[in-house]
Amino acid sequence: MTGVLDVLAWAHRFADPLAWLVVGTFLAAAVLDVADRREARPLAVLGWGLFALFWLTLVHHFAFAQKSIVEGILVVVAVPACLYAGYLLAQGRESLMVLSRAVGVMGLVFFPVQTIDPARQFLIETVTRHTEFGMSLLGQTAPGDFTVVSGAEANPPRPDYRNTFEFYQGDHRITYTILIACTGLGSMAIFAGPILAVRAPLGRKLRALAVSLPVIYVLNLVRNVFIALSFGQSHLQVFPDVVMDLFGTDDPYMVSYYVADRLLAQFVSVIALVAITWFVVRELPEVGVILDDALFMLTGKEYDLAGALGAESATDRPTTQTTDRPMD
Repeated sequence: MTGVLDVLAWAHRFADPLAWLVVGTFLAAAVLDVADRREARPLAVLGWGLFALFWLTLVHHFAFAQKSIVEGILVVVAVPACLYAGYLLAQGRESLMVLSRAVGVMGLVFFPVQTIDPARQFLIETVTRHTEFGMSLLGQTAPGDFTVVSGAEANPPRPDYRNTFEFYQGDHRITYTILIACTGLGSMAIFAGPILAVRAPLGRKLRALAVSLPVIYVLNLVRNVFIALSFGQSHLQVFPDVVMDLFGTDDPYMVSYYVADRLLAQFVSVIALVAITWFVVRELPEVGVILDDALFMLTGKEYDLAGALGAESATDRPTTQTTDRPMD
């Protein structure tokens, strides 16, 4: 088992280059699809194979380094799911070209911000300021209740951004650092990708973006405030021995963090994203084809999620027909 974990930890170094390769492959397939789907499909199938490798490089990071139950499970499931998507596409499930295009757009939204330092710093410091403002609305202000310092002063040191909250309990210092994963960018990319990828009128796309991205950003700030105060002020020291054993830590001050973030916030986030999905599909039924494919891969049954949610099907809009064409 140790040898497998060592290999998975070593593989994490390839995550970023693989991510760019996945995005480039899917976007190239999307461009080629405009001219000839028969030529684009093998490239998209290759993209799904590379996407499976990408998730495999993240298993150790999320499941063992970050000790995230939700993200760890999702990453492990994503590996066979991507391989299955590639298999179905190769077998002729043409609708998966829409999902392939959506993944490329998701990456185009997410990875430039993650990898370009000025963009990453701007987003992280903006979220930090807004989180600080959210705490002030609850009567928690600097420097009395906490201080905000550079990540370079954190332990262990982080990039030199103004993104670290310091709390003190007696002589003990607790630090909560806002990273790119704390900005909501990943969740926003997950929604922006399908919305921008489907063929639909621009007005409805913009409305779908308006009911998803701002809501995700605000809810993420609520999440940050909740975790920062719960962790920094140790409000969730529940079943400390059980929690420390579950997450493999001997630091009792980490109990509130794991309960607030890994157990409560992440599970509530899943519920929130499902609710936002409902609003998006109601506004932009074309996105339903992506969700239908996801449900088919899970259950082996065909679904019409847009219809089930009471949204008008894209095929019921004869003046704005935008569904993907079949293979010629």
